Amino acid sequence: MKAIRTHEPTGISGLVFEEAPDPRPMFCEVLVKVAACGITHNELDWPVWTCRAGHRRTSIIPGHEVSGVVAALGFGTAGVAVGDEVFGLTDQLRDGAAAEYVAVEARNLAPKPRTVDHVHAAAVPRAGLTAWQGLFDHGKLADGQTVVIHGAGGAVGSVAVQLARWAGARVIGTGRGHSRALVTELGADRFIALDADGLQGAAGQADLVFDTIGGEVLAGSSDLLKPGGTLVTIKADARLAAIRGDITTVVFIQESSRAQLTELARLVDQGHLRPQVGAVYPLAQAVTAYSAKAAGGVPGRIVLQP
Repeated sequence: MKAIRTHEPTGISGLVFEEAPDPRPMFCEVLVKVAACGITHNELDWPVWTCRAGHRRTSIIPGHEVSGVVAALGFGTAGVAVGDEVFGLTDQLRDGAAAEYVAVEARNLAPKPRTVDHVHAAAVPRAGLTAWQGLFDHGKLADGQTVVIHGAGGAVGSVAVQLARWAGARVIGTGRGHSRALVTELGADRFIALDADGLQGAAGQADLVFDTIGGEVLAGSSDLLKPGGTLVTIKADARLAAIRGDITTVVFIQESSRAQLTELARLVDQGHLRPQVGAVYPLAQAVTAYSAKAAGGVPGRIVLQP
């Protein structure tokens, strides 16, 4: 099959479009014919060169958000059939979906949303699961509360704005000024342009801060919270020094969940969640796609198509 691979941890410059061995579904796995693959621009920098068995991987196929059609089943796989349209998040310590086919554990897949195409379905898994888990599993966001979402125009942030709005929260989105129109359209009650306004005007208003940016923005976020509030971030290098003693802080990495993927698909089909696709590239142009996202200014998710 054709695939995008890298053979050394050299980042975007090491990506090549080449022939790769066809994957085979193992026990409780599914072989998916890839229709679309969502990418995360910095995934090539993640510590993924050691597989779960402890051996160094000789190559990596990136792109772990997938939407496609089930082409074959491994032994013992139940609950899915050949020909089913599915979407999900693959294991980042195995080859991803920037290829014509990918083998995925069946538990990491769910029926694709019926009302959108594969391109838009592929923009949902990582962003959707991260937003859901940040807001609800870790942030315990409830109806009537106020949440500040940093990076509200990005792939994760734009989903988080919609989920928080659906949950009945008051939403304050932050980001670069060019994101104002999008974030407001998605349901934010207020937008703060970090490159112009600063955060002081929102001090002490939030029950929850959900951060996707890190750095100075994260460092100043504790001032936005009410006593007893929660600060949730996806930045593992979070600068959380001098955090107040009367708030809770959480740093997390999203996990795959068939149940949550199913719920996200339901929200898409009911019109509560609109997947954000920033650009679509053919698989052979993966270097251009990753470079465009890394350069900034592309809202939502970039998607590759074989």
